Amino acid sequence: MPDYRAHFDFDIRFANGGDLSGTGFRLDLPSADPSEAEIGRLLVQHLGLALVDEVELRGLRIVEEPHRGSRGIGADAPVVAAATRVVDLSHPIRAGLVTYPGLPAPTITPHLTREDSRARYAPGTEFAMDILTMIGNTGTYLDSPFHRYAEGPDLAGLDLSSLVGLRAEVFHLEDAWTPERRGIRPETLADRDVRGAAVLLHTGWDRWFGRPEYGAGAPFLTGEGAQWLIDAGAALVGIDSLNIDDTESGGERPAHSLLLGAAVHVVEHLTNLGELPPRGARFTAAPPAVEGFGTFPVRAFAELPA
Repeated sequence: MPDYRAHFDFDIRFANGGDLSGTGFRLDLPSADPSEAEIGRLLVQHLGLALVDEVELRGLRIVEEPHRGSRGIGADAPVVAAATRVVDLSHPIRAGLVTYPGLPAPTITPHLTREDSRARYAPGTEFAMDILTMIGNTGTYLDSPFHRYAEGPDLAGLDLSSLVGLRAEVFHLEDAWTPERRGIRPETLADRDVRGAAVLLHTGWDRWFGRPEYGAGAPFLTGEGAQWLIDAGAALVGIDSLNIDDTESGGERPAHSLLLGAAVHVVEHLTNLGELPPRGARFTAAPPAVEGFGTFPVRAFAELPA
């Protein structure tokens, strides 16, 4: 089977400022007919560039030519070492917590107080049994496909192997978006191999969690970014923002629709992502197995290797 390479000049602009140009560049291709956008993302991956905003190719030609071993063509996923430290990535849930403006806050009421329990048990033995009432979209939570699609798997139908110990690819994006340009695009994510990984988007928006500022102007993943992650084989996408979609777009939810339609799990309202390295952690976010339910809080955490 023949190999193909692209010949082109390029200009790359970075989300946090600066640019990079090249002339007469040659790049191995996985097939004979990738789109210009796909070639641009392969270029980003081959060069190992982070926080790319835009890629422009000039004079593009695709020729039949032997491969030279470009990074990103036939690469295997990196191996993660054994974990020794756990980082909690979840917001605590408490009575009255406002996770998302307009949704009900949780309430906690006693079913059996410690005082009342003393009459039921042996001397010196007491228990507290409480009732927690909350919407599934509380704190740090996971969306199953059932959240978006009636025929999709609910929380009880999720495969635990797709939620536990996933290789984490953490994108530190605090300086990669602005209030005028809040959407995270595929070019910003194209420097990594995310096949089978939990893609964690660190925007820094969690600093406002529980405050009025959290509810407006939040960064999000664009529909194009979501589709790129699906095509790249991501297993889960998490974000430390108000929503993985733009909640100020008039009701459109392309990231939810695309990711959950492709059985890619979504975890929202993460925190402490700044404590994680870009690579080398394992991510877990498993909800209880509730039938007929689409969204529920998780104790999300990352395990770091020695």
